[in-house]
Amino acid sequence: MAKTNIPKDIPKPWEISTKERTIYTIIVMVGAFMAILDTTVVDVIVPKLTGPLATDMYGVQWIITSYMVAAAIGLLICEYLIKRFGSKAVYLFGVAMFSIASFVCGISNSLESIIVARIFQGVAEALVMVTSHVMIFSYFPPQKQGLAMGIFALGVSFAPALGPTVGGYLTEYYNWRMVFFINVPIGALLVIAGLAYLPKERFFEKMKFNFISFFFLSLGTVALLIMLSKGQEYGWFNSTLIGVLLFTSIIGYLLYALWELNSKHTLIDFSLFKKSDFVNGILIYFFVLGFSMYQYFYLLPVYYEHIKMLPTLNAGIAVFAFALFIGIFSPIAGVLSDKIGAKKTVAIAAAIYIVSAMFLLPKLNYYTPMSQAILLTIPFGIGMGMFFAPITVLILQSAPGNKSELAIVLMDYSRFVGGSFGTALATNNMEFFKNMNFDRVVEIQNTQYVSWFLEKTRELLGVGENLIKEIFRNYELFKSYDYGFYNTFMHAEYWGLFGSLFVAALFLNIKREKRR
Repeated sequence: MAKTNIPKDIPKPWEISTKERTIYTIIVMVGAFMAILDTTVVDVIVPKLTGPLATDMYGVQWIITSYMVAAAIGLLICEYLIKRFGSKAVYLFGVAMFSIASFVCGISNSLESIIVARIFQGVAEALVMVTSHVMIFSYFPPQKQGLAMGIFALGVSFAPALGPTVGGYLTEYYNWRMVFFINVPIGALLVIAGLAYLPKERFFEKMKFNFISFFFLSLGTVALLIMLSKGQEYGWFNSTLIGVLLFTSIIGYLLYALWELNSKHTLIDFSLFKKSDFVNGILIYFFVLGFSMYQYFYLLPVYYEHIKMLPTLNAGIAVFAFALFIGIFSPIAGVLSDKIGAKKTVAIAAAIYIVSAMFLLPKLNYYTPMSQAILLTIPFGIGMGMFFAPITVLILQSAPGNKSELAIVLMDYSRFVGGSFGTALATNNMEFFKNMNFDRVVEIQNTQYVSWFLEKTRELLGVGENLIKEIFRNYELFKSYDYGFYNTFMHAEYWGLFGSLFVAALFLNIKREKRR
């Protein structure tokens, strides 16, 4: 890698006026918010696309899968593009691509065309998220980097939780195409504002891009994410396809590792992992956010729609309750990180999250009053709001300044892969525990009493025997689904507990450093 020598008298990126910092932050944050909001907004409309796109539910799921896979691959080229062309250029290119792809999604009338557009949209989301992260971090002086990440957390944590509300509103009062069209004018204004106001970068690095490592890592990532996305649909390892995807993923990662070991110019600089704080930070991000929090992100909207029987818009409003507290406590956590340190703030966030996941969220069931259900999710929102800023500050401060782009790429990559595992675990556990509870309900029934009860009910309602049995079976399935949420909520919390071990490891490192 040939690095440009930067004169010492050049002003630092954060040596700007408060007005400039505010303008730059707004331009960058709106783009990040728009890009990540799209990840959960589209989840709401997917079931409504089977008719317009002439396909089934399995077909429309590729709209989500293609985006997720493309975004993960897009992350792998971000460091090279930023070093070569600068954050501003890559950010504006990403926003423009995202907006154009959104327009194409909105006018699409076939599954194939919308999937192709979603692939471009996914790559653009990766470019926008990494560059916006880098720029926000650079606009604030070191003593205010916690605040910077607290502001950025509004996009990363608040936007996905807000998605069901926005998606529900747009589909309820307009149509599904508006979910995509709304990005176009916002993106156009951002590009114009960015060209006019965002500061120009003067120094770049000529990096050599390792295309072979990129290919092998992409192969492993694509196979892994498709396997996790489609595993439930195909019956996991009862399916030959899932077995082939697992084998391909393992081979891809192994070939990547072997090629990196023998390359002069590696795709990823693994010297970052020599620092224990960086390793623990990535593992906290991977397990607490990906394996645990992402399960609740998936489960809570499903709970409101399928257990509480709320319309899509009302379910989105219910989710917005805890999303609001994510937004409120994200900047608070950032300020707290600057005051007491990132490690202590992460510990506080983990404690709040674990308590809410262990003792509050499992209380949610069909009989929980709506107001109580909303109140029970608020501590979860507080814990999640306090999580992102300090863990990001911890990871970025443990990485060298010229490796901040790579550190952010690795964070986002762990978010995608960990989140995919979390969602797969939630769907698989929900199905498993629903079936387990159904078998248990049937097993403990007094068959004679049930038969007598069904006969009396049939006579009272004046309906046929088959109909009353079907009604009772649906009730059993519904209660099994209801009970299954308790088990699934608890298993999601176990991953949070596991991830908290790495939070504790942060403080073990402090003790070791003091002994030295």
